[in-house]
Amino acid sequence: MRSADAVLLAVPLYNFGVPQHVKAWIDVVIAGAKSADETLLAGKPVVLVVARGGAYGPGTPREGWDHSIDYQSRILADVWGGELTVIEREFTLVGVNPALDQFKDIAATFKDAAHAAAAEAGKALG
Repeated sequence: MRSADAVLLAVPLYNFGVPQHVKAWIDVVIAGAKSADETLLAGKPVVLVVARGGAYGPGTPREGWDHSIDYQSRILADVWGGELTVIEREFTLVGVNPALDQFKDIAATFKDAAHAAAAEAGKALG
């Protein structure tokens, strides 16, 4: 990671948090740092893409249940010093789970916004 020019992570929300494999990877990287203060990504562009099957944003019934983005942001930006961009994609289970079919229009809006944000982030990384 020290020699990376940029970092791109795509991480799903899994049981309201970070998947165990991502958490284990973060733990291994922290344990292998030269010191607790080592900023492994200082000044480097970091893009975190988070996919969520449901909706957890402001005003939704599950607002605050996403325990993933804050944790990852703390590590990637605050601990490792990366220049973080977060791209969120909600309602990925619309069209898969019939109980969510009523949210087809808002899901399409979220998808379009995420694609636009990804395109911008890609230009910045390029």
